[in-house]
Formats: sequence, C-alpha cells, structure tokens
Amino acid sequence: MNLIIVESPTKAKTISQFLGKQYKVLSSYGHVRDLPKSRLGIDVEHDFEPHYITPKKNKANVALLKKEAVKAKRLILATDEDREGEAIAWHLEQLLTGKADAKKRDKPVTAPIDRIVFHEITKSAIEDALSHPRKIDVHMVDAQQARRILDRLVGYTLSPFLWKKVLRGLSAGRVQSVALRLIADREEEIKTFVPEEYWTITAHFKTKKSEFEAGLIKMNGATLEKLGIKNREEAEKIVHDLAKAKFIVEDSEEKLTQKNPAGPFTTSTLQQEAAKRLGFSSKKTMFLSQGLYENGHITYMRTDSMNMSEDSLRAAAAWIKENLPKEYMLSAPQKFKGKSRLAQEAHEAIRPTTPSYEPTAFTGEKDVKRLYELIWRRFIASQLPPAEFLATRAEIGATGTSDTPYLFSANGITLRFDGFLKIWQTKFEEKELPLLKKEESLTAKELVPEEHHTEHPPRYNEASLIKTLEKYGVGRPSTYAPTISVIQSRGYVGKEQGRFVPSEIGMTVNTLLKKHFPEIVDIEFTAKMEEGLDEIAEGKADWRTPLREFYVPFAARVKEKYDSVEKLELVTETTDEICDKCGKPMIVKLGRFGKFLACSGFPDCKNAKTLKDPTKLIGMKCPKCLEDTARKENPGDVIEKRVSRGRARGKIFWGCNRYPACDYASWTNPLEPPKEKDGEEKKPKKSE
Repeated sequence: MNLIIVESPTKAKTISQFLGKQYKVLSSYGHVRDLPKSRLGIDVEHDFEPHYITPKKNKANVALLKKEAVKAKRLILATDEDREGEAIAWHLEQLLTGKADAKKRDKPVTAPIDRIVFHEITKSAIEDALSHPRKIDVHMVDAQQARRILDRLVGYTLSPFLWKKVLRGLSAGRVQSVALRLIADREEEIKTFVPEEYWTITAHFKTKKSEFEAGLIKMNGATLEKLGIKNREEAEKIVHDLAKAKFIVEDSEEKLTQKNPAGPFTTSTLQQEAAKRLGFSSKKTMFLSQGLYENGHITYMRTDSMNMSEDSLRAAAAWIKENLPKEYMLSAPQKFKGKSRLAQEAHEAIRPTTPSYEPTAFTGEKDVKRLYELIWRRFIASQLPPAEFLATRAEIGATGTSDTPYLFSANGITLRFDGFLKIWQTKFEEKELPLLKKEESLTAKELVPEEHHTEHPPRYNEASLIKTLEKYGVGRPSTYAPTISVIQSRGYVGKEQGRFVPSEIGMTVNTLLKKHFPEIVDIEFTAKMEEGLDEIAEGKADWRTPLREFYVPFAARVKEKYDSVEKLELVTETTDEICDKCGKPMIVKLGRFGKFLACSGFPDCKNAKTLKDPTKLIGMKCPKCLEDTARKENPGDVIEKRVSRGRARGKIFWGCNRYPACDYASWTNPLEPPKEKDGEEKKPKKSE
C-alpha cells in the first residue's frame, strides 16, 4: 500500500477519486507540529532553536498517521506547494521517521519518502506529480520557520508590553501593526484635511446636428491647473469675459485605441477584484477559493505567478472557437508575466482546471459559484483580443473681450469592438463627440461655472489595503486575509460603509508603537525583512541571520521601554447612572471594542454594560451579535444612525451600537416588513 498525506480531508477525498486501490489518502488536518501557545517556545539563548509540539487536538490523528505510515511501501507527502505546505511536509517527515522523537518511543517509517506538488487537483496532474517526485525543499522550510519565529518573537514580546502599558487583550504583530498604521495614518490625514475651493468652466456648444460639452483647459497659453480658478469671483470674471467671444475649432482628431485584457488572477488580484465586484472580504475569498481548489475546480489559490499551462491555453482557445465568432480568436495564446520577483514560472496563476466547465453549469452554494465565475471569466478574457475604441478630441479656441486667449477641450469615446469585454464585463459609458472640422465656428449656448472642493484621501477598503500592502512588499498574498482579520477581531479597526475605520484603542496603539517601536510599524523596514525571508527561500541566506539582526536590538529596546514608558490613562467619563449591583456611580471607560459603562468600584465590583444611546434605540437586539458565540450573551442594540460623509451623507441607516466589534448595518429599518422590489435589497455599501 502507498500512503499519500495531504492537509485537508476535502483534498484527500478529491485525490482518492483519481487513484486506484494501491493508494490510500489521509489528511494531516493542517499543521501536525507548531510552537506552543502557552509560552514563547524559542530558545533565544541558543540561536533561536524552536521547541515544536504536537497540539492536543492533533495527537489522535498523528497517531493514526504513524500507524498507517509504518505499513506503507511508499510514503508520499502531497501538501500544498507554498512555504507553509513545504513546512507541513517537513514536520510530517520529522514525526514519522522518528527524528522529532528524542526518546524513540514510536516505530519509525522505513519506507522511501517522496514529496510531490501539483497546481491543480485533476487526474492528469496527480498522475504526473506521482511520476515526478522530489525531496523536501529545505530552503522553503527554513523561510517558513524564520517567518514563524520572527512573528512569534514580535507578538509574544510586544503584546505583554501593550497589556501592561495600555490594556489587557491587545496584541502587536510584524505585519498587522503595519496594516494598522496605514489605516490609522490615513484617518489622521482625513481629520487634518482642509478642503480647498476651486472652480471649473464648462461650455455647452451646439452644432447643426448635436450638442456637446467642453471644459476650459488653458488661459493665456498656460495650462489651467486643478486649483487654477480659486473662487466664484474669478470664475464669473472669466464667464463675463467670454460672453461675446467667438469659438473656433482649432484642432480635431479621432483615432482608434485599444484596451488589453488583464492577466489571470494571482492571490492578491483575486482578493482585490472579489472585494470590488462581489463585496467579499479577503478572508471569505480565500475560504471559498480553498474549497474550489480542494474540490478540483481551480488551480492552487496562493500564488504570485501569472503563468498558464499550455494545456489550459489550448482549452481556452477551444472554448472560444466553439462559443464565439471567429473575430474573437487570437492567432497565438496571450501570455503574461507577473510583477513578483519570486514568481516562479513553474507555478501557475489561478484559473479553472477545466475551462469548458462554464459557470452556468456550476452547482453549489451561490457565493462559491459567483467566485468561480469571476475566476473563469478573468481566465477566458485573458485569451481574447483587445477591446477597440474610437477616441475623438477637439480643441476649441476663443478670445475674450480682454483679448485673453482661452482654450476648451472636448473628448468622446465609442466602443467599436468589445473584444475581451464580451466576457469580462466592465462599466463603460460611451460619450459621442460630433465630427468637427478645423476652423469651424461654434455657438456656445451657455458657459457654466461650477464650484468644487478638494476631497481628502479615501479610507482604505479591502481591495485598496491589499493593493497597498502588496505595493510596498509588506507581507505576502497568503498573509493578507489573516492580517486584515486579526486587526478587526482585536477591535483595532471596524468597517464603515465598507471602509476601515480605526477605533480609539487602535489609534492609541498605533501612536504608542510609532513613538516607541518605530521599526515595527515602518513599511520599509518590514518590506526589507520580507526580502530577507525571500532570500532564505532561494537558498541565499541562513534562516537564523535575520532573527539575530532583528531580535538583539529589539529585545534591548523593549526592556528599556518597560522602565521608561508610563502606563497610559485611557478615557474615563462620569455619568449619572448608578451601578445596580453595588450602588456606586457608573463611568464610561475605553476598552478593546470601544466605550462601555463600568462600575467605578472596579475591581471590587466588576459590573459592566454596553453603552447605549437611548435617543436612537429602536428596541431590537443586533441579529449579527445574536449569531456570534462570543457576543450572543451580551448582544448590542440596533440604533438609528446617519452617514457622516461621502455621497450618502445625512442618509439614515440602522446599525449595531457595538461597532466596530460588530459591523451589522442595514439601509432599511429591520423592524419594518421588507418592501416589494424588483431587485435585491442591499446592505449599506461602505464606500461612501
């Protein structure tokens, strides 16, 4: 019997369908060894030697794996192809061969051990992998170990510091603290932003057959900058100057332009696009794509590569030939190159394993189908020709009564051939511009001055935060989802209309870390550490080197800060409410999840309550809190709120008063019966 070990039972079940009785496929259920939770688990005095243990919940399954492994003629480790998967394979080898058992209590495996990898769970891919085994890549294992230990050193050293100086239950992390800084710093930008007034001038022209608009772009031969017209007085002066002007077409052109399709998805671009188009969190996207991969529908979902196999390109071409007119066929496959320095051509982008399996035939849960369709359309669209547009442009000159020359510009664009847009639908608004001849005279029906104000930079949403982390090289695709999840679960940030808003405690932690541990939240410093981990994976550096370089000065700084930094006094406010348990006054305190009511007699009396706003209560407990095991005993109340900024400013919606711990929100009053609508009622889009 040949034993194959993978990480998940779903993956094991799918692979079993492709193999004969000579193979047995079992699951490790994730990691079989890890650092202990109750202590640091790293011997910093002996070159950062890790002390791995098998968690209690895994021991029964590990015993089963050992029992089956000693009976096997061949042991095959088929964990995922990334660093995490390589590390799981290494830990399995250490356990099953007895290398991790100092007392040699168990009978070790003597059968040959092979490592296989594949990008998709299909019969052909599994058979090919079995015929091309390799050994465990120790460099990838070392890189994973270094990351795990580095993250543990930061978390288990800084978190207790935050407990002592700020509040128990807080945490810090090598990547999470940078993500928090991005969100918190953006909030500071928004708070300190001072909008500036500026004006634009638009001319409404009329020809014999149509009408169009043109915007003022030059005055006196100089390009008009965005803030060039600063107030109403200046704008009205220009309009007055042009009141009797003659408008002549100085230049007119039209040309065909093309827009090329984007390449297939990588982990990062999939998370970004699923957030924008489907409203999925990165955590949800990775969870659903994991299922699609393990059930054999898509290729491996953690990848930086944009490479596609020749077989998949031929399959895409076959589908296009069979389902679309001949003008959509490419003469040769379109190939793409990823931006990641470490993207390996042997790896693949995220694509459907069987391109002929259309989304309309997909059976299963609605959101899984939507994600599969997104992946399928992106892949097929990448093998379609560019979309073609006719772009038109005209420049219209005028001379005012003050002899000042002005120049207006008008643009138009129309779709001539949809190309890849036939599959990858994108919102596109055509704008026709009539064909204008040079020296043609025009009549301005109206000159319209319009007031504008500069806007502050937008808060981050899931897509823009991931894009920024990737841009600066902070973290890796596999870390984005857990990073975003942890800063929310810790109460550091919440979501308002789909965008991240730091809580008071999140701002406090960020300020403290920036002041006392600047390297931990420094984007460039964190990115360089990632590069160091990449070099380990490439076999160019020893895995202990970055640990030594980081930890020695870091530990010294933490020790010094324990003595020099005073405990922060968090916000407390007095109230008229009396504690119903001891009779002392209740006060407002700041906790991990925002403000709450607590007894002033703490710690003798530990009475605490949700801070309620009686003027906005609607008499309903939050349905999302009631579904959450951690909050159902003390759920929040649904309150009426108003949007504070953006396009929906002033609009009423209903949300949980435990925000940001709970992000429940609805545009409709949940106490009222739903209205009959043609479309689906959506929850408040958090993009305003």
